[in-house]
Amino acid sequence: MSDKRRAEIEAKRAKLAELRKARADRQKADSERRVSETAGPSTVRRDVDDLVSSLIGTDIGRRVDSRAGSPPTSVPGTPLLAQNRSLAGPSTLSPSGRLSRQSDAASDRISVGTTFVQSTNGTTDHVVDRVMIPRVVPDLIDVEEELFEMPQKERVIYNKEVQTMEFEPSSDESDEEAREAIAQKEREAEEALEAARERALEAESILLDKQIEEVIREMTEEEKTSIFAAPEFLDFVEQSTKIIQRALNDNYDYVRDYTIGTETGGDDTEGRRVKCVCAFYSERYGKNRSVTDVAWSPKFPELSCASYNKNPAALNEPDGIVAVWNLHLLERPEFVFHSQSDVLSVTFSPFHSNLVFGGTYSGQILLWDTRSKHLPVLKTPLSAAGHTHPVYAMQMVGTQNAHNLITSSTDGTVCSWLVDMLAQPQETLELVHAGHNKTGEVAITTLDFPDNETTTFWVGTEEGNVYQANRYDRAGAKAGLNQYDVYKGHSGPVMGLHFHPQHGPVDFSDMFLTCSVDWTVKLWRAKSLAKPSTAANVISPIYSFDEADDYVYDVKWHPSHPAVFGAVDGSGRFDVWNLNWDTEVSTVSTIVGSGRALNKMQWDRKDGRRAAMGGSDGKLYIYDIGDMALPRESEWTDLQRAISGVAGGGAQNGIIEAGR
Repeated sequence: MSDKRRAEIEAKRAKLAELRKARADRQKADSERRVSETAGPSTVRRDVDDLVSSLIGTDIGRRVDSRAGSPPTSVPGTPLLAQNRSLAGPSTLSPSGRLSRQSDAASDRISVGTTFVQSTNGTTDHVVDRVMIPRVVPDLIDVEEELFEMPQKERVIYNKEVQTMEFEPSSDESDEEAREAIAQKEREAEEALEAARERALEAESILLDKQIEEVIREMTEEEKTSIFAAPEFLDFVEQSTKIIQRALNDNYDYVRDYTIGTETGGDDTEGRRVKCVCAFYSERYGKNRSVTDVAWSPKFPELSCASYNKNPAALNEPDGIVAVWNLHLLERPEFVFHSQSDVLSVTFSPFHSNLVFGGTYSGQILLWDTRSKHLPVLKTPLSAAGHTHPVYAMQMVGTQNAHNLITSSTDGTVCSWLVDMLAQPQETLELVHAGHNKTGEVAITTLDFPDNETTTFWVGTEEGNVYQANRYDRAGAKAGLNQYDVYKGHSGPVMGLHFHPQHGPVDFSDMFLTCSVDWTVKLWRAKSLAKPSTAANVISPIYSFDEADDYVYDVKWHPSHPAVFGAVDGSGRFDVWNLNWDTEVSTVSTIVGSGRALNKMQWDRKDGRRAAMGGSDGKLYIYDIGDMALPRESEWTDLQRAISGVAGGGAQNGIIEAGR
């Protein structure tokens, strides 16, 4: 229903209510008028009685009441009555207008009152009404009273029906009958007018009811289906249900008592525990899929994303998807992006919070926008100018105003892309090693740049070695792979590589960790770029962590604690290491989920309390490490001593130099 039509209906309903209210008001006023008319004559009669009593005195009033039982009737045109208090004998009217009455001593009769009536010719006839009461009168006296004729007060009646008519009543009865006739005519006219109004109101009410009923009629199934299928309706349902589910999934304790447990000291193991926050999974999107990579949003700490490979059992679904999950929306992802190929790597843009990049099995680089739909807004062409092999690693480097997306594939190709132009790479670098027997290609499985470095990077390969490479020619080194320095230590493909973040009073940014399918995690120190090698040089790891019982698929330094790092392996185990506490046994080791392999992990960017881990069961797990994420001031110097101890005397000088 349109807003205009809804407004018309509301206006009609208001008008209908107004008409009904007016009708009720008229009925109420009419009933009040009739009550006042009914009570009017008795009120006027009482007023007249009071006036007469006040004029002729209370004694006459009492006598008249005792004689007739009611006040004398007032006749229009009659002069004021002359009453005798004690009259005996006949009465005569003198020429002077005085009434004289002679007493008769022998008479036992007395006249109580005399009434004079005005005749038609203007003269005064007298009619004496006498009530003779035998009584003993000791003395009779003569009383003379003068009669005065009072002018009659004209009575004027104003009425809308008769105010232009001349009406001369001949008597009280004719007056009353005329008034009643006029009032009857007025009542009949008003009743006819009211009936006409009632009929008009009823007709208009019926018409309005019919119009409202037509507008709000029940829709047919076809109309309902068309509305439910409308894109606007679907978008509204999608957005509103997300808001509702976020509120329902908020696990905040609103009745928490903050005065309890504030002084508990706890034991030493209290800060060495991890807790599962949630496990993101959707039967629709995650069934028969594995998580291939995870990432956190740089702006919204509650958002994380996961990339998935194909579902072999669903031929009509997209081969690869990327799901953006919200910690306040557990049942379904916030956004879902589609790809025509398996998505093997994913990352948020650190400079544009709404952009998500993905590397696919076919070699395409895809760009999705959270403001758009499921399909990518930009993608690279499938040509020799870009990647033609699986892209397992990507990283955004640079600053807000000058940054590039660096991607690598298993054919040894490293490309640099501008965010807003993916038609062709800005740079293409072929990593080739002459010492390889069958092919000079270097199959890159992982890649990472040290902090504050945009030119030199390190790559892990399928052969188990780690190499340093340059994007451009620099002093003493050419662009491409450094073939002389070989970081050799793993006996299987390198699955993860991560440099120490640069933060705190001591710089450990030349230290990096690697993990491999040989069940080990190794600690390395990168060779200084100021002294490139001119001959073959094998660099060994500083230390090897051999506690894993399966393939170690990923390893990451903690973003704020210098001595903490995390690792995940094929047995579903999540290990948290603190080198300042122990270098031989992990601080915390826990089995995540069902115990299936964990492929990738990533610390959140805010404070590092949470770790996101993607499993081969299609679930994205979020774990909280608690106070282990909070470093003390002495952690950096303690780490220097710990690394010096595990590396031996030969590496001690290098560690101290790195700390400077």
